[in-house]
Amino acid sequence: MSLQQFQEETREWLEENCPPSMRTPMPADEYPGGGKRARYKNPDTKKWMDLCASRGFTAPTWPAEYGGAGLNADEHLVLRKEMARINARTPLVGMGLSMIGPALLEYGTDEQKAEHLPQISSGQIWWCQGYSEPNSGSDLASLQTKAVVDGDEYVINGQKIWTSGADNADWIFCLVRTDPAAPKHSGITFVLFTMDQPGVTVKPIKLISGLSPFCETFFEDARALRSNVVGNVNDGWTVAKRLLQYERTMIGGGGGGAQRGQSLKDVAIDYVGLHDSKLSDLELRDDIVQHSMNDRCFGLAVRRNMEESKSTKAPSFVSSMFKMYGTEQNKSRYELMLKALGSQMLGWEGDGFSEEETGHTRAWLRTKANSIEGGTTEVQLNIIAKRVLGLPD
Repeated sequence: MSLQQFQEETREWLEENCPPSMRTPMPADEYPGGGKRARYKNPDTKKWMDLCASRGFTAPTWPAEYGGAGLNADEHLVLRKEMARINARTPLVGMGLSMIGPALLEYGTDEQKAEHLPQISSGQIWWCQGYSEPNSGSDLASLQTKAVVDGDEYVINGQKIWTSGADNADWIFCLVRTDPAAPKHSGITFVLFTMDQPGVTVKPIKLISGLSPFCETFFEDARALRSNVVGNVNDGWTVAKRLLQYERTMIGGGGGGAQRGQSLKDVAIDYVGLHDSKLSDLELRDDIVQHSMNDRCFGLAVRRNMEESKSTKAPSFVSSMFKMYGTEQNKSRYELMLKALGSQMLGWEGDGFSEEETGHTRAWLRTKANSIEGGTTEVQLNIIAKRVLGLPD
């Protein structure tokens, strides 16, 4: 099939199957994460997810045998453009697609891929990440959660923190220490296990945005099958570093970027107004134009990287550049939105503020974590200096 034929077929399918409500900006409480405990405020969210999963469009570049569409880079770009053309929402999000799925494709056994990937691409399972600990954040390799062999299983004891979505997760991919005597970057193992078992306790942490996506997670004699170790025992740091590159690419928008709702220009026009067909606030107009230009340049840089990495299909240390710049762009976007909305973006509740306005307020507050999660901006700058620019220590 030629690329033009693929585009025509894709456009026709999207027009016929994407529900009208899925062609609108996505509210925070309608994100399609899937999982056994998922509850859908909008029934079209589940309908759209299932339709796309049947076509392989939830994981477009994954092999068909794992629920993907097997698209190459050019076809994937066409799909993204066609979805953007009708403002179609992303049908499925989460760490399954953006983090553990790609890691399993690279490091998982055939059995692990066959078990987990189809359940990810169909939205059946929600995953969370067990990395950070109260005393192991930026210095992640100092983690102390322990795993001891007991027959065909590991017995796991310890604590994780900032485990996003753990209160809704079905499975966790977790870093555990299996050799306490080894140097801190060694003796770490990457293992998968279920959250719905005795010995796993989850406590949500309320954030400044009013939401509680982050959690404390406690393990007391929790169990994981030894067959669910990804990569080699005591070499989990290798898998962990690669997964962080996938995570940083996702956070920074290096995978193509997520739909971010109404454009800055449209928001500003709604609240500031026009004068002679131009935004009446000259300074804000200049800021929005500069931000749009930066977005465009960032998008071209992402496209270039995708073209250059066609053969490997895996992220590199450039992911740190995407993470740093993409998150700063997102923070800047909401600061400009605050300038446009003024006091209407400082409301929390009440008749004086629309649901959209209070949503913008919470989203603005949430962006403050962008430069911390997935490795702080300072960590990314160190990686860029050492691994991208080759500067001396």
